[in-house]
Amino acid sequence: MNSYGVRCIFKCPKARFNKLDYLYEERITLWTAEDADEALDKAVDEAEAYADMNGFTYSGLAQSFWMFSAIDVSGVEVFSLLRESNLELEPYLDTFFSNGDERQKSDQKAQSKSMPQF
Repeated sequence: MNSYGVRCIFKCPKARFNKLDYLYEERITLWTAEDADEALDKAVDEAEAYADMNGFTYSGLAQSFWMFSAIDVSGVEVFSLLRESNLELEPYLDTFFSNGDERQKSDQKAQSKSMPQF
């Protein structure tokens, strides 16, 4: 089995102490899988459950990275960043995560699995 890190982005409810209009979470989880597609599928399933459990909106964006060293865990959160922004979801994603200059493989299956319409 291979190991992958997967980054997912969530829109969070605005807290009363936020200075800007929106709050987003960038979250990275680790997965063991046969390939990147399987890791993305696992991460998207977990992201949807995580969003439902916390009252967040899963953005539909999932980006994977093949790790050079194997790990023996799956579904573990290893990074989380909360960022406030005045940008709505699509412009936020375009600005910070999907501006067209990334060197990445596009996977329509992972994107279409749960891409909400905003």
